[in-house]
Amino acid sequence: MSADELRNAMVERIAVRHQALGLVLLPEIERALRTVPRHLFTGDADLEAAYADTAVITKRNDRGVSTSSVSAPWLQAMMLGQAELTPGARVLEIGSGGYNAALIREVVGPSGEVTTMDIDPEVTDRASKCLASAGYSDVEVICADAEGEVGPGRTFDAIIVTVGAWDIPPAWSSQLAEGGRLVVPLRTNGITRSWVLARTDGTLESRGHQTCGFVPMQGAGAHRGTDITLLGENAVGLWLDEQETIESAALSGVFDLPRAEVWTGVTVDAGIRFSDQDLWLAATLPGFCLITASQEALDTGIVALPWRYGTPAFVDGPNLAYRVKPRPVSDGDAYEFGAFAHGPQAEQAARLLGDQIIAWDRAGRPAPHLSVYPAGTSNADLPDGYVLDKRHSRLVISWPPAR
Repeated sequence: MSADELRNAMVERIAVRHQALGLVLLPEIERALRTVPRHLFTGDADLEAAYADTAVITKRNDRGVSTSSVSAPWLQAMMLGQAELTPGARVLEIGSGGYNAALIREVVGPSGEVTTMDIDPEVTDRASKCLASAGYSDVEVICADAEGEVGPGRTFDAIIVTVGAWDIPPAWSSQLAEGGRLVVPLRTNGITRSWVLARTDGTLESRGHQTCGFVPMQGAGAHRGTDITLLGENAVGLWLDEQETIESAALSGVFDLPRAEVWTGVTVDAGIRFSDQDLWLAATLPGFCLITASQEALDTGIVALPWRYGTPAFVDGPNLAYRVKPRPVSDGDAYEFGAFAHGPQAEQAARLLGDQIIAWDRAGRPAPHLSVYPAGTSNADLPDGYVLDKRHSRLVISWPPAR
């Protein structure tokens, strides 16, 4: 197939995926996807890979970890939709690859302004060359740390962050024009969501969110969580992403103890997403963390996780509980949530996790709301909700009543 045929097929797949997610692929974004030659931005990848609906890694570090990529096109389309771009808009992209900047340029048109920045000079050099070869020489490419402002007094109608962020630096808020939108893949307790944030009276208030994943931020905004190995060779481990502390020695041999199981009676229909439950559990369970496992640990039944790269869990001294892979009910048309736990008080730990799943269900499975306040804001000036302190900001996650 030709590049044009593959590109059009890619767009059709994106439209179907958006529909499955309850999203709409806007006409202006669809036109941009059909126009920009993605294969000119994906390096040595062949045409089939260039137009697959997956990310294409363009740089790895010495340990083989991806540090730059051309993100999956369905995800880029989703975030462009979140930004609600209009012709003539001024847009800043943080995290460069070239392709997304070209899509933005197509949407905002010749009267708009597009600036893309990255901390890595290899990435920005490559982005500049790819943009020029694709005919987008009017996109401004800047090599700098996005922790600081692009330039004195410059503001943007939209800021789209295409790297995983742990915090919201002041520059992102100060550079956002009144009524503008910040779209950022923000990590809270290790859980990444692409939040849409609008500036309101000195704070940032969410207007929606979607599940996503990105390579982590580098430079001054970088933040490394803590890995705790529970079984050798990374068979099973825990991931802590904030300032939590866990006495790993207390969990020694925890999987040698009998397992407690609690099933909640709360079900979800097949194919229905329940990712908001993760944030609910993060906010309500003391000692919250994510549990990870190797495929071998799953295959041998050491743990039963729905997602091996990070499933909600919590630790209480020598006890560990986690959300288990939902079990089918009603001939597989629905699945029931449950919790497994190990430790001296395993039954109590499993019940606590199960009770929070039940509480989430009774609350109407509400969508979370995120408010971002500057660091140092007093508790009295924060709304009710779960408060998470970062380096530059205080985040408040709340659950408005379900509609």
